[in-house]
Parts: sequence; structure tokens; C-alpha cells
Amino acid sequence: MRIQKYFRGSGRALAFIFIASVIWLLFDMAALRISFSDVNSRLIKDEIIRKERGKYKPREVMSSASFPNKKAHRFPLKKNERNGINESKMQNEVNKETFSETNRNLTRKQKLGLKVDTSQEDAFEKQLEQKHKTFKENRKSSDVKAFGIATGIPKKTNMSPNVDQLGLHDKDTKIKLKQEAHNEENATVEINRDKNAVGKVAVDLVKYLTKAPPVGQKQELHLNRPDKKLVLVASKAQSNKADEKRALEKIGISPKTNTDDNRVQFGHNHGGNDVIPPKEQVAQDNEEINPKTENNISKAMENVTNILNGKHFKSTFLNATTKAETLNVHFTIAVQHDVGTHKVLQMDVTQSPRNPNAPGQFGEPGVVPKDKEMVAKNKWKEGYFNVYLSDMIPLDRAVPDTRPSGCAENKVHNDLPTTSVIMCFVDEVWSTLLRSVHSVLNRSPPHLIKEVILVDDFSTKEYLKDHLDKYMSQYPKVRILRLKERQGLIRARLEGAAIATGEVLTFLDSHIECNVGWLEPLLERVHMDRKKVACPVIEVINDKDMSYMIVDNFQRGIFKWPLVFGWMGIPDEEIKRNNIKDSDPIRCPVMAGGLFSIDKKYFYELGTYDPGLDVWGGENMEISFKIWMCGGEIEIIPCSRVGHIFRGDNPYKFPKDRVKTVERNLARVVEVWLDDYKELFYGHGYHHLLNKKRMDIGDLTQQKELRKHLKCKDFKWYLDNVYPDLDAPLVRADDLLFNLGVRKCLSIENSTLSFQACDLNEKNQHFNYTWLRLIRQQNSCLTAIDKKGTVSLEQCDNAKHHLRWLHKSLILDPPFMDHLILEHLQQPVCLEGSPSVNTIKMTMCNSSSPFQKWKFTNYYVQ
Repeated sequence: MRIQKYFRGSGRALAFIFIASVIWLLFDMAALRISFSDVNSRLIKDEIIRKERGKYKPREVMSSASFPNKKAHRFPLKKNERNGINESKMQNEVNKETFSETNRNLTRKQKLGLKVDTSQEDAFEKQLEQKHKTFKENRKSSDVKAFGIATGIPKKTNMSPNVDQLGLHDKDTKIKLKQEAHNEENATVEINRDKNAVGKVAVDLVKYLTKAPPVGQKQELHLNRPDKKLVLVASKAQSNKADEKRALEKIGISPKTNTDDNRVQFGHNHGGNDVIPPKEQVAQDNEEINPKTENNISKAMENVTNILNGKHFKSTFLNATTKAETLNVHFTIAVQHDVGTHKVLQMDVTQSPRNPNAPGQFGEPGVVPKDKEMVAKNKWKEGYFNVYLSDMIPLDRAVPDTRPSGCAENKVHNDLPTTSVIMCFVDEVWSTLLRSVHSVLNRSPPHLIKEVILVDDFSTKEYLKDHLDKYMSQYPKVRILRLKERQGLIRARLEGAAIATGEVLTFLDSHIECNVGWLEPLLERVHMDRKKVACPVIEVINDKDMSYMIVDNFQRGIFKWPLVFGWMGIPDEEIKRNNIKDSDPIRCPVMAGGLFSIDKKYFYELGTYDPGLDVWGGENMEISFKIWMCGGEIEIIPCSRVGHIFRGDNPYKFPKDRVKTVERNLARVVEVWLDDYKELFYGHGYHHLLNKKRMDIGDLTQQKELRKHLKCKDFKWYLDNVYPDLDAPLVRADDLLFNLGVRKCLSIENSTLSFQACDLNEKNQHFNYTWLRLIRQQNSCLTAIDKKGTVSLEQCDNAKHHLRWLHKSLILDPPFMDHLILEHLQQPVCLEGSPSVNTIKMTMCNSSSPFQKWKFTNYYVQ
């Protein structure tokens, strides 16, 4: 009765729902248990299969310390959020940092109850933006002109980052690698040597990886023996073969080792489905062998790199036999992982709002008041430019953004190296020096500027002493290095480089203005390839009105004989045919020398500048030849622009005569780097430098040994591959020397001069007319030996004046241009053929005599 009572009315419905729920729950639990059982069965099955496979294939066994926790897979981020970095946020953070001083100044004024007027600043920004839009259309430089000579086309450069390129030489090396770790940041290669497995060596790429250290940091190679510990340096350059060799020797498989415990053989199949036998069998156990193990390790490491770069390769094994004990080596290879990119930061920071009406603002020409023109004229020699006008212009004036249109959209890596900016000066004008420093600090990302080093090359101006120290003390990144005696620009730069702490050295002059976005494009090129030397486009700050002037695009630095620097444009037809953009880097045969960025370690690997160069002059040629011929490259980066005041003279004095200083420097460069082409230099007006009594260029032994040590290419390679446009014949004229009167060719028979019927196949008729004006055949040169006019042969010597002959364009009087005139005599005498005696002699010059007229077969210079 009681139970029926509870099931009456609505109570019956509730009871039914409760009982149904309990029954459903029981069924659900049963189904879940069945599911768990099925999963366990699959796991057991997989484990059985894995163990079965382990009998035929070495497993990846690493200590727990070697395995970090596996990271969850991350999908690719949005375009502007690579590696967790948002470009707009990054730009905002930089702006916050760099504009903090301005904000503090405004806040301070507001707290004091002062009226803060921002309308002027807003108006200025609008004017600046408008100026940037119209500047390129309205202004062109008329001061900087190219030589106008047709040039070769710069090779397009590869913008992809470099990764380690390791040796791949041994065809018997066979590797099998897993590809699961393609997108990981770091790769660990495990090499197992097990005497129980008959020395089978397998290389597997493991996807359980550790966080990659920065490139350049050392990583340890841990062996399973406590007394063995190796070190491998992570690098973007080619692997160090010496380090690999030392590692192999410590492991006990050195090619030079011939003990039974360490003998290695390659090419034996000891199991595995993918083993490919080698074409040749290598060595027996009792024979001395050279297994080239370092090449095998190099190939294994290269294949790891190929996987990480998505390159296809065949799946193979690396096999070896050894009687050595079990040895496990873990190579940890640092791989350049994607750190993300961002657009070039367009920074132009000031501590206070700019005055749009200030003289020279926006790079516009300044005007000296009429009543101050004499004062301005008197101050000219202080810097050999308009010093008075420079002092009127704001130290942080705005300049137009002259970059090509695509540069603002270019992206650079987030992990660019830091740089030390080095400026050398001596008695520099106050306003230009400060404007140079402010342009660097205001228009550079602060995190990339390690320091600005001002090297004072023993200035005499009082304002460059304590006053400069006090002014620069408000900028923590500015350091002043004062030299105790005059060193000159070249050695002053070396002093600055010696104390620099940045990864990249950026050399600038002390009378420049960096433009917007100037730094990051330079560092990007060095970051992509440490052997690239990046130069900005050098624009013109007019020395008379201090206006900022744009220069033509597609310009590159070149030289003409005798090593005279200049600019040359790429022809329009070549630009169109090769689809060269105005923002593409340009290969540059010779840098201007004053402004460039170079990896600091690479700078010292090259031997820096020749320390024997004095003061200034020729250093740009020396560093340019050294970079190109010793494995580097020089590029002009159009997206980096720096204005420069080109002065008509030097405001400072040279310790010695200026002309002699430059000539001496050039002679050192020529003797070290130009090889057989050095006569072209001396033959263009520098014959006097061959006289060692008149000019001592110093000892060149160290520089020549450095060139050998760096294994640099010869100057002919430079001409063929870097500057093929240069006209550089080794002689002025050559081959047969024909006399128009005798109608025969001059020859040498048994050290005697005579005439023969002309025959190009006769080597005794071949003569060279050299750049040093010698008429030579091998080591014998023509000369007059007495006052009677007898002509004979003498051992050639470029320094001997009496061996030189004038011919063609070297003769100023046109009627005598086909004559051969001895150079050293005050009264000209000419070489004349004598048909009667079949020989030659010296006689008074006669413009109408055909016996005094000579022609070479080939003329390279008229």
C-alpha cells in the first residue's frame, strides 16, 4: 500500500525518470570500459610491432637529459605575427621608447602649469609628409655626375638566409634520416657504435629537440665515456674541418690511426632493408686504411641540413665496422630557425618639436643673410664648406625620404646584429659633427645601436675637448676616444674598431646625415651573409647652401687608371633586360670608403686595413680588392641613404706632403694586389714611384703573406668576374714592329738587332711596347748605348729612365707620332732603320722620313 502511494499522480513520472537514468548510466559505463580495452589492445599491438622492428633497425636511445618535453604543434601564425612578434606592436614599442623623452618633456611642462602647444608639431608633421611626396619630383642633383661609361650588370643577389654548408664528397657514405623534425628549431644527430652489432653505424634525425642556441654559441658533443668531451661551434658558415677531425681523433676513428681497436671499414651490409652496397670494397682488417670518416660525418650533417631546408635526398644508411667499444656520440646542430621579420622601422625622433620654418629644414637650401655674407666667407676655410650656414641649421633637421618606393615595404629579420658606429674626426666643425651624431641616434632603432664611437684624431679646436665631452655625456651610447698623437683616418678607424663591442662595425664620416631607415637594410645584408660588406647610397649635402640633394639610382663605385675613384651608372637597356629594380642591391667593384658596414670578426679575418697606409688615400682601394679577391662581396644598398658633404679640400693638414702621402699609399696597394697589372698604374704618370731613392713605400712582407694566408685570387680574376668593364691591357702595343721605309720587321738574332721579312710565327720578331714605355722582348730592352747613335739591347729595368721610348699619343707633336723617340734626352733623337746595313741607329728626328716611322701589329692604347 505504501509503495502504491508513492507511485500515484506526478510521483509516478518522477520515479520512472530516475530508474531510466540509472539504467542509461550503467550502459554508458560499460561502453566506456569496452573503449578503453580496445585502446589498450592497439597500444600493445603497436609495442609488439615496434619491438619486432627493433631487431632489424637500431632504435633511438637517448638519456632522459637529452630529451626535453615535446612541444605541442603550432600552426603558422598570421603574416605579421611570425614567431609571436606583431609588427605594429613592435613599431609601437620602439616609438614608445624613442619618443619617451619628448613625452616626459611635455608632461613636465603640463605639471608645471605651462601651456603646451602641439599645433606647431602637428603642422610640421603634415608639411614633412607633403615634402617627402613632392621632393623626388622637384629635385635632382646637378653636382654628382657619373662617368657615363657602359657597365656590366650587377648579379641579382639571393635574399634567402644561409645555413651550414658541410662537405659532401664520399660516395660510399650512406645515411638514413627521419623527416619528422622538418619544422623543428634544432636537430640532434645520434651516432651509435656497438661492437655487438658488428660496428653498424646509423644516423637518425630525432624530432625530440632542445631549444636552438644563438648562432655562434658553442655546443658540447657528449660521449658515453666520462673522459671524453668534444665541442662543436654552431655557425652559419661552412663547418670547421679541423674541429671535425679533432673530434674524430678523440672518438678513436682517426684516419691516421692504425690500431686494431680503431680500424674502420665502410660498405659492409650488416642488416637493414635500405642498405646500398658501395661500388668499391675498402681495405681489409690488417691493412692501413683511410676511411675519410670526417667526410662521412660531414655528409650526415649536410643531410640533416637538407632536411631542415626541405631539400630532397635519397634515404640511405651509413655503415661501418669497428672493433672499438660501444660509443654513443650526440651531435647537436644549431639550425637557424625562423625568428620572424618586420618592415623596416621608419624612425625620425627628436627631443622637441621641429620648427618647420628653420633654415635648411626638410633639406631645403639655406640662405645667408646679406649682411652676414662676409662673415660666412671668412668661415669657409674652417671646414671648406658653408660653416656659417651649417651653424644656422638645426642639429636634428628633417631631410626628405629619398628611398625608392619599395623600400618602406621591405622586411628585415627581427634578430639583426648590433652595430658599433665609428666616426673619426679631426678639427671637425661643431655643428656638422653634432648633426652627424644626432642623425644616427634619431633615425636608428635603439636596440641595434650598441654604441657610437667618436675617435678624436688629436684635434686642436678647444670646442672639441671638454665642451664636447660635456655635451655628449647626456647620450649614454656615445663614447669619445681621444688619440694622444695624430694617426690619420686609417689608423684612427683601427683604434675605434679595437674598442668596439658591436657585432658589426659601421664606419661613417663626421659630416653626414643619415636618412630614414638607413641602418636596418645594411645590417640585414651582413646578417644574411657575414662576408658581404654593405654600403649605403651616398647622397649629396651641398657644400654651399647645405641642401640635401638626391642622386641618380643604379650607381656603383668604380675606378679608372691610375686608381682614381668614380661613379658609374648601369645602362638603361641593361636594367630593362635584367629587370633590375631600383631597390635591388648593386654589386660594387670599389667602395667609396667612407661609409660601410662590415662584420667585425670578418673585418679582422681580412687583416683590417693595411697598417702601413698613412693618414688618408687609397684605403678604399685596398679594402675593396681585399674583400673581393679573398672571398667577400661589396654591395650598395639603395634602401639605405646617407647624405654627405663633399668638400673641395681638406681642412686639416697632413703630417707629410698630401700628394706624396696618397701616392705612397697607392703604391703599397698596387704592389700587394695588382700582380702583372701594376704597370698600368705606374704607366699612368707614376713612373717616379719606381725610384726607391725618391719614394720608400715601406716593408710589404706582412701584407703579401696575409694574401697568401687568405688564399686570395689574383687580380685577373677580379677583372674577369667583378669589374669586366675596365679596360686593362697588359701592354700599350705588341707583336711585330714594322718599319715603313725598310718594309721589314725588326728582329733579334743572337742578341743582335736586324731586319727580317715579317712573319708572325717568328717569336724573335715579337716585341712589347709596355706601359712603362719600354720596347722589350722577354727580358731584353732597346736602348742607345753611345753618342754615335748605336742601338743595342740591355737587361730590362722599369726604373731606368734611359730605356723609355715615346710613341703615338705620348708625343705631343702630331707629325712625329709614328716615330720612336728616346725620352730622357733633351734634344729629341729618333730610331731609324738603315736598309743598306740591315740594322737600326739613332739620328736627328725628321718628320718626313719613312725610315723613322714604325708601327706595331696591335695597339691597345694610341
